[in-house]
Amino acid sequence: MTVDEFLVWGETAPGRHELVNGEVIAMAPERVRHAETKAAVFQTLQRSLRAADLPCRAMPDGMTVRIDTHTAFEPDALVYCGPRLDPDAVEVPAPVVVVEVLSPGTRRTDTGIKLAAYFRLASVAHYLVIDAQERLVLHHRRGAEAIETRIAREGTLRLDPPGCAVAVADLFPEP
Repeated sequence: MTVDEFLVWGETAPGRHELVNGEVIAMAPERVRHAETKAAVFQTLQRSLRAADLPCRAMPDGMTVRIDTHTAFEPDALVYCGPRLDPDAVEVPAPVVVVEVLSPGTRRTDTGIKLAAYFRLASVAHYLVIDAQERLVLHHRRGAEAIETRIAREGTLRLDPPGCAVAVADLFPEP
């Protein structure tokens, strides 16, 4: 299946899915910890973009990111910059920040396949992998010559581009 076929199919298919190398992969139901963390991430990104007065938008899960003709993911949150997308769009063509919250069934995919895939997109400057159980963030950042990784349990993550900062503690729900 191509991404275009997948997006048409997905409009009437029940549940949430991703497309990996042309194969539809069903996404498992979420646990409360996962859902609360996704909400905290989205709210934190949204506040940080507004505070920095940037022409960017944070989006919660549900948006599609096309990697290539046969692969598309639905990250847990993302940031894109520039003009507002068409309100009926289901795809974000040029995310700058992509976020995945780990769950038991996605740990290997999020830290392996998706890490490599997201950075195939020239627009992606940051890939945050959130471990809600351990309360840590794997911050992968596009450097001049390589992808640089930081493991953070506290402090601030500088997301430049687009030019904002987020406190690591704010990416998690209240304990």
